[in-house]
Formats: sequence, C-alpha cells, structure tokens
Amino acid sequence: MSVEDPVVITCSISGAIANREQCPAIPYTPAEYAAEARRIVDEGGVMIHIHARKVDGTPSYEVEDFQAITEAIRDEVGDDVIVNFSTGTIGVPVEKRIAYLRECRPEVAALNMGSMNYAKYSRSRKDFVFKMVFTNPFDEIVELLEAMNELGIKPEHECFDVGHVGSLAPLIDMGVLKTPLHVDCVMGVVGGIPPTARNLAAMVDNIPGAADGLAGAHWGVIGISRDQWMLVSAALTLGGSIRVGLEDNLYLPDGEMARSNGELIAKARKMTEDVGRRPATVSEARAMLAVPQRERSAA
Repeated sequence: MSVEDPVVITCSISGAIANREQCPAIPYTPAEYAAEARRIVDEGGVMIHIHARKVDGTPSYEVEDFQAITEAIRDEVGDDVIVNFSTGTIGVPVEKRIAYLRECRPEVAALNMGSMNYAKYSRSRKDFVFKMVFTNPFDEIVELLEAMNELGIKPEHECFDVGHVGSLAPLIDMGVLKTPLHVDCVMGVVGGIPPTARNLAAMVDNIPGAADGLAGAHWGVIGISRDQWMLVSAALTLGGSIRVGLEDNLYLPDGEMARSNGELIAKARKMTEDVGRRPATVSEARAMLAVPQRERSAA
C-alpha cells in the first residue's frame, strides 16, 4: 500500500464494553444501529464493524440479534457499506461464533490473532480499570478461519502486537490462510504494543506481502482511546487505512464527546483529505479487500 491508494474508512459502531452512561450515542436497538449506519455512510465510512447487543444494551452473541441488526442496516443503507462482524469475545464457544457467521454471512469477519493480557490502566487511580486474559489459541484461530473460508467471508486479522503479525506466516504456509491479507494493527490496549507511530511502522513492516512473494496486503490501524487520532494521522502518512468509532474512542480530537459515529467518521474523512489522500468508495474498498461486489437489489 502507498499514499496513492484510496483510504478504507471503517467504523466500529458500538463495541461490547462501553455503555450509554459513558456515551449516550452508543446504539442498542437495530433501529439505532441503522440510524448510525446512515450517518456513517453519509460521512464517508464504507465498512461497519458490528458487535451485537440486545435492546437493553447487553452484549449478545445470538444469531437473531446479529441478524436483526444486519437487516436493519441493509434496509437503511443497502449495499453502500461492507458489513464486518466481530468474533472476539471471552468465554463464548467457537461454535457459537461460527453459528452467527454461518446464518448471517457477513462480507468480512474480524479474527483476533493471538492471546494476551487485555487491560485499561488509570494513572489517576494507580490501578487497572479492568484487566482480563484475552485467549485466542491457534486451534480456535484455525477453526474460525476454516469456517470463514467455507462461508466465503473475508477475515480481518486484528493484531495487537508484532507477535500477532508473525502468526500470519504459518497459517499461509499451512494453506488455511489465503492472500491477499486484510490486517488491522490494534494499538492502545494495555498488554498489547504501545501506541506510537514507530511501532505502527514496525508492525506494518512485518506483514507478509509482496516482499515474501505473496499478493500485497491491505492494512489499517485501530487506535484505542486518547491515542486514536495520532495513530490515524500516522497510518494516513504511511499509506494505510483507518478505523474510528464509538467502540474504540468516544471523543473528538478537541476532547468533546462525539454525538454520533457520524461525527467521528466526518473527522476521519477530513483528516484523510487534509493529508492529500482520498477516501475509498465502497466499490473500491471491496476491490482492495478482495471482497466480491454485491449485486444491488432491484428498486
């Protein structure tokens, strides 16, 4: 990838951790997801990363909740967005995660590439806000990847450290992972790689691609919390794509809380344009990610 390439702007619409006490704009119901999807698309977002919730905001891993949210988004914006499902969670069996992929058939699904401590630390409290072990063993990675291959779903490899990037090569060699790759560097989680531009460049340098005799990889950055906008800037300068959204960060660069995902996407689009790059259209994004173009339904 280079700065000549258009930028795929993705929105992580809700996540599974933050709630409306922290940010009133986080969607809970399918109708609220759809309204946010419209704002995202109108501001230039071309992919939406979905964690399902029940109407009371409780995180859900049930087929019916993923289905209802996806249908509401498609009813609102049609094929003008790529639908991307999360498969990352703690304590939910792989079989349950594969079930909602099988029934709903998203175009893309996130695949976490390694186990790690996963935490948020408060300097003011001198303590962790939360801390857990995020377990993603190779057996589960391969099982999810084989299901995605069977279902025609493009994996998005979420890498929280350089070692996670290094885990891609064995899967390619096994033949279970097909190129070109779609890799996102997740930065800003305590337990993962520290969020700096130099570390982002190091992660990107380790992604298997043309230098290894493979089809070139598409990559982007997922910046968590206050470091997000600095990392967006770094990725744009290095030639990558970007993700923003209320899962990752609730605030605009000036410290004001976002009133919608659309506000975050609008800022990301402006930053893209300000550095002389161009947001990708949804058709371009599908081509860049090697995701089949969707046939538009007749009016």
